[in-house]
Amino acid sequence: MSLFKRDIGLITSGVMLGASLVFGQMVFADKEAVKPDLPLEDLRTFSEIFGRIKSSYVEPVEDKQLIENAIRGMLSGLDPHSTYLNLEDFQELREGTSGQFGGLGIEVSMEDGFVKVVTPIDDTPAAKAGIKSGDLIIRLDDTPVKGMTLNEAVDIMRGEPGSKLLLTIIREGEDKPLKVELTRAIIKVESVKSKMLEPGYGYIRITTFQSRTGASLREAISALKEENGGKLNGLVLDLRNNPGGVLEAAVDVSDAFITKGMIVYTEGRIADSDQKFHATPDDLLKGAPLIVLVNGGSASASEIVAGALQDQKRAIILGGKTFGKGSVQTVMPLTNETAVKMTTARYYTPSGRSIQAEGIVPDIEINGIRIAEVEESEFTPLRERDLAHHLENGNGEADESTNTDAAAGSEEKQVEQPLEVSDYMLSQALNLLKGMTILNR
Repeated sequence: MSLFKRDIGLITSGVMLGASLVFGQMVFADKEAVKPDLPLEDLRTFSEIFGRIKSSYVEPVEDKQLIENAIRGMLSGLDPHSTYLNLEDFQELREGTSGQFGGLGIEVSMEDGFVKVVTPIDDTPAAKAGIKSGDLIIRLDDTPVKGMTLNEAVDIMRGEPGSKLLLTIIREGEDKPLKVELTRAIIKVESVKSKMLEPGYGYIRITTFQSRTGASLREAISALKEENGGKLNGLVLDLRNNPGGVLEAAVDVSDAFITKGMIVYTEGRIADSDQKFHATPDDLLKGAPLIVLVNGGSASASEIVAGALQDQKRAIILGGKTFGKGSVQTVMPLTNETAVKMTTARYYTPSGRSIQAEGIVPDIEINGIRIAEVEESEFTPLRERDLAHHLENGNGEADESTNTDAAAGSEEKQVEQPLEVSDYMLSQALNLLKGMTILNR
C-alpha cells in the first residue's frame, strides 16, 4: 500500500489550516563558487525573529511551539487545503474518512474572523436544532470566536458525547443574535442513502466519499433493482452539498456507470502525482438514464463524478454550478506522529478540463427556486475561488475571485435533507427521467 493517502475532501473534519518550514541543501558547483539553494538573507531574518521572540516575548515560548507555528504558517500561505498534521490532526483525518467522529454535525469555514456554517449534516444535533447554511457563529459558550483560528474553534465544538455547547449565532433576516444549545453526539455519516421515487425510478444520495462508498453504491443499486423486479428504468444520483472525500471512491462511483474511456487524470510536479483512471466494462444500470444533481456545495470528489459522467455523455447534470475544487491533496508522513497534507496535483475531467476555481456548469441549471413552506437561505454560496490563497485554474481561465478574506476548514461534514416531496430539483429530475425513458423505447 502506498504511503501516500489521497484525500480530496473540501476540508477534512477538524484539521487545522497550516504550513511547513523546509530547509534545503547548498549545492557546490566548484571549489571557488558556492551557489546556495536557499534564500540565505530571508533565513537570517527568520533566525533573527526567532531569537528575538525567545529573548523578548512577554512569556517564555518553547522552541517546538515556534517551529510548529512557522511550519503551519508556511503551508497555510500556499492554498486553503495544504496543512501540517500533528498526532491529533492525524487521528481526526482518519475519523473523517472512516465516517464516524464526535461533535455537533456541521461543516464550517472561517469568514471575516467568524465561523460560518457551510452545511449541517443529516440527522445530527446541528440539523435537528435548526442550524442553517450561512449562519455565523460568534460565540462558543461565553468565548468570542473573533481572534480564534479555525482549529481552535473546532476543538471547542468537539467534545464528549452528551456534553452541551451554547452557540451564539447571527442569521440573515434576524434582528438580534440567536442562542442555540446543542448536545454533542457521535456523528456517524452514512455515505450512501437510497430509496424508490416511483416504481422503476430509483434515488441514491452520496453524502461524502469514504473508502467504502463505491461498494455501498453497488449494494444500494442492487437493493433498488431487487425492489423493482430486477431492473431500473432510471436513477437520480444526488451529490448536492457533498464536499468530497477520497479520490479512489469518486473513481469507483464513476466507474459504476461508465463502460470505457477516461474517468479522471491528475497532473503535478512529482512522479506519483501523475495518474490516469479508466473505466472498466460494467454499467450497473445497463444504459438506463441517469440524472446527477449538483449545487454550489458539491465539491472535489463530487465534481470528479459529475465531470466524468458529463464528458462521457453518460448522465445529465442538473442543478447549480459546483464549488470548483479541482486539486488533489497527498498526506506525506514525516514521523510516526506527524505528517504534511499538501496539494500535489490538479485533476482534469476526461475532456481535459481543469475545474479548479471554476466548477462544473450543469447541463440544465436550476438555481434560486423557492417552494412554499420551505425556507431557503439567501446567502451567496462559498466556493473554491473565494478561499484565501486558492490554487489557480491551470488552464489559463480567468479567476473571478470575489472574496479573498475567507479561509476554509471544517468541523464535520454534510448535508441537507433532499428526500422531501417539496424538493423542486428532485421532482424535475424525476420528470426528466420519465421523459428520457419514453424517448428510449
